[in-house]
Amino acid sequence: MNNNACDFYCEKILQRKMEVEICFENDQVFAFHHSNPLWEHHVVLLPKKHVESLLALEECDNELLLELMRAAKVIAGDFMSRFGAARVYTNLGDYQSSKHLHWHIGSGKQLRPY
Repeated sequence: MNNNACDFYCEKILQRKMEVEICFENDQVFAFHHSNPLWEHHVVLLPKKHVESLLALEECDNELLLELMRAAKVIAGDFMSRFGAARVYTNLGDYQSSKHLHWHIGSGKQLRPY
């Protein structure tokens, strides 16, 4: 993790300054239940290493990207088996509220507007 990065995930979540319900964690990735969910079931998945966005990934990050996709597959598969549907996406540019690569994995009724 890059401690010089200025973003919510590096500063609050990964440094454990904000308590969250952990969904999945290993040496490379961290997933937690969103504190202000958009859907009934909403998990945020991010790399522990600071990467600004999907477009900032480099060739040396291929294993990290594979690990993110492995974790997304497990979490989305769990949602599929329990709820019958799942969505997995990341945002870019103005749609990205925190400049740290993260994936949203959600299922169920939408709880609030985007």
